[in-house]
Amino acid sequence: MDFNKNVKTAYTEQERKSAHLSSFQAEHWKTFSGMGIPAIKHEEWKYIPVKSLFKDDLNISSETAIIDEHIIKKSILPGTENANVVVFFNGRFQPSQTINHEKDVLIVKSLEVAAGDEDANFVENNLGHSHAYHPDGVNALNGAFAAGGVFIKLKKGKCLAEPLIIYHFSDSSDGSRFSQPRILASIEANAQITIVETYINVGGGESLTNEVMEICTGRDSITRYIKLQNEGKHSNHTGTTHVRQLERSNTHAVTITLDGAIIRNNLNMVMEDEDAESHMYGLYLLRGNTLADNHTIVDNKMPHCESNELYKGIMDDQSSGVFNGKIFVRKDAQKTNAYQSNKNILIGDHASANTKPQLEIFADDVKCSHGCTIGKLDEDALFYLRARGISEKNAKALLLHAFASDILAQIENEAIKNYIEQLISERLSFEG
Repeated sequence: MDFNKNVKTAYTEQERKSAHLSSFQAEHWKTFSGMGIPAIKHEEWKYIPVKSLFKDDLNISSETAIIDEHIIKKSILPGTENANVVVFFNGRFQPSQTINHEKDVLIVKSLEVAAGDEDANFVENNLGHSHAYHPDGVNALNGAFAAGGVFIKLKKGKCLAEPLIIYHFSDSSDGSRFSQPRILASIEANAQITIVETYINVGGGESLTNEVMEICTGRDSITRYIKLQNEGKHSNHTGTTHVRQLERSNTHAVTITLDGAIIRNNLNMVMEDEDAESHMYGLYLLRGNTLADNHTIVDNKMPHCESNELYKGIMDDQSSGVFNGKIFVRKDAQKTNAYQSNKNILIGDHASANTKPQLEIFADDVKCSHGCTIGKLDEDALFYLRARGISEKNAKALLLHAFASDILAQIENEAIKNYIEQLISERLSFEG
């Protein structure tokens, strides 16, 4: 059975079980059926052979299997034992595995339930907003399976004491696994939250995760978001994180990519009200044949908004890094400040980087800048360290760690930061 027939069978099976999201899913299935998976000639996917990821033998399930609790316990990020936890298994939300220490302020429930209760209006008005920015078959296919997703709400004026960590488990032990997590989050006015996403491949076989996360940040709210990708060399990923920012909201996003096969990350910040502020940071430390493609959009719709964006890449072996960043400043978005930078270091003889920062400005009273660099390690700095008795391997590791340090400094949660720094140090392999 080919992929299209396989996914249609899975869609038909789950369609009968959705009472409140059936029309949303049907609309997105119709879009997917008409568009299909984009080919490499599609401008937005020119560096990613995305069609090759959606293989005929992908294991697609519309049923909710239960993950072994021992697997979850082994995967808990160090130092986060008291965190609030949401678990996805094979792309479907696991309500029984939710750990919510702060139920009086944090609401976690299935997206299907939220679409039919007191949060139905929010779901109707916010679910699917990302498709306007990514009108392709990949985004639409995720929407066709949205009923397996989760709804998260942090109540007005509340501060989540511990981070919310979302664990994505994919079981590839019985063949290639296809997972499609869907997340819709409401961070209400004056609320504060830290959200961490991480991915685990159970079984070590090939997997593909096609994820969409949509967040609405209320007036004067603060949202810190961390995405950690260290799933394994057989894991593929196409993901979109879409943030709608209201008045004076502040969003701080850090994306760390350390391992995988083919990875595509879309990160959108839509400034829908005045005085919104966003900070976007990314680090991709690649090796082997890994291909990581980061696409970002900052859409300034209203005046007095500010955004800062810094992505850094280190490519070794035959790996390839891609950065495509777009900043839009609409006609009404006067007094906008927007800054964008992408910096890359190639340490492998066959490594490559492609970068394309872009500005589209329709207002006349703004401050905007963008830039990019691609190069090798600084030979003078390397010579300076070698002259002081430091081995060549350690000297290179020190320079690369320093290059990455200003991205790591953006992670405020000490436990998460320490864990990621440890992973990077192991990757750079300091000698004793």
